[in-house]
Amino acid sequence: MTATSDVLDHLDTGLWTYREPLRFFGLEIGRVMVVVRLSSGGLLIYSPAELTADLRGALAELGDVRFVVPASKLHGHLYMEQYREAYPRAELLAAPGLDRRRTDLDFDGLLGGTPDPRWSADLDQTAFLGHRWLTEIEFYHRPSRTLILGDICYHVTGDAPLSTRAVARLAGMYGRLAVPPDLRRTIVNEDAARNSVRKILAWEFDRVLVGHGSVLESGGRAAVADAFDWLR
Repeated sequence: MTATSDVLDHLDTGLWTYREPLRFFGLEIGRVMVVVRLSSGGLLIYSPAELTADLRGALAELGDVRFVVPASKLHGHLYMEQYREAYPRAELLAAPGLDRRRTDLDFDGLLGGTPDPRWSADLDQTAFLGHRWLTEIEFYHRPSRTLILGDICYHVTGDAPLSTRAVARLAGMYGRLAVPPDLRRTIVNEDAARNSVRKILAWEFDRVLVGHGSVLESGGRAAVADAFDWLR
């Protein structure tokens, strides 16, 4: 049996990540799943990855999967049906719009800008608003002072393939936390987006986890403020 440490990266108390490959327009950008062990002992899975045998074994060593949540209707929902089958007692929550997109799934609730009382002791959350077609749910893990994001920021570093690094340099995104240019161009309500960023920056986080790219271990609040300086 594969050890948990060989499958999941343990970042802090009650916090792990799992990485899987993902190609986007020919570039390997990877995708990050986040695992949070709640005070209750159950697990919350953010942006679930393909549930391989090794991943399922690693999760079993950590606790019972209780909640499975996507970042948005576009990010982190592709394998939710696998978690429904593997963990029938787990609750699947839909990001705004996902319940209409994934009519094949029976969701147990909808995510919004207020944390569920069942995880509010460990996680705060808000919704990033103002985008043309995307509302993303962001989390703040209080015990580790970690911000958890989906697509609104990337962090492309030397760990990325050469071609991905080259494109990131051309886009002005390499080596720093950055908002993808396509997201910047499709903000339709700057006031709503600006207010969302203010809510995020009100949290006292240091580490930042993104859906695509490397972990930013420290200096996270300043990095997020800099990434959204064009908006603020």
